[in-house]
Amino acid sequence: MLSKVLIGRYIPGDSVIHALDPRSKILLTVLFMVIVFLANSWATYITLILFVLIVTKVAGLSIRFLFDGLKLILVLFIFTFLMHVFLTKGGTVLVDGGFFTIESEGIITGIFITLRLTLLVVVTTILTLTTSPIELTHGLERMFQPLKRIGFPVSEVAMMMSISLRFIPTLMDETEKIIKAQSARGSSFRMGGLKERFQALLSIFIPLFVSAFKRAEELAVAMDVRGYNVKGKRTSYRLLEWKSSDTIAIIIMILLAALLFGLRAIGL
Repeated sequence: MLSKVLIGRYIPGDSVIHALDPRSKILLTVLFMVIVFLANSWATYITLILFVLIVTKVAGLSIRFLFDGLKLILVLFIFTFLMHVFLTKGGTVLVDGGFFTIESEGIITGIFITLRLTLLVVVTTILTLTTSPIELTHGLERMFQPLKRIGFPVSEVAMMMSISLRFIPTLMDETEKIIKAQSARGSSFRMGGLKERFQALLSIFIPLFVSAFKRAEELAVAMDVRGYNVKGKRTSYRLLEWKSSDTIAIIIMILLAALLFGLRAIGL
């Protein structure tokens, strides 16, 4: 299951979304994060869901494949929903358990907040699936270029962010390999008391930390051998080019925001 985690993975493709400039994709993702907070009704959330489904299809991604990769954080979605169900009050009382009540407003708010969180995770996942770590690095570096004037380490921060994203699927794959290896040796992670389960988890975390530090050291050595210099002036093999499709994508996002404003104005 861990090998299916999509956060940080890149899937090469020739879709319209893949061809967009990384700067426009980062900007579109940020704009969507702002726009999603405009949703406050069933009509606005359905509009956002349809928009995300269309983007997923245009990107050449399978909706089932996308949600299979997000099963690992399903617990977070369920926890968010239940928290609002039990803590948010208002509307009709549906369940009265004495020391707790479940009210209609809590269920509606829980559904809306969970949908909002799901949409944010899906859109950011689409960003990493359609943009390589190198493109993300170049895009972030170019967008934050003005901050260099005040001494902000733009290149270093962009490199760290892209490497961190790239390491997520690598560590997930490594974790799954360790779990299978320990299971083959007779370790059980679902049986026994708390102490036995904790010891079984240690047999996963210790090799994982060792592997992570080893990979980090290998990466540092590889960058050093290739002459990577933090203070050096870097050049790019692939130059970023803002195309008409990037402008059209930004306009579409603005129109989406205008549509949500319109739905809110008429009370839908």
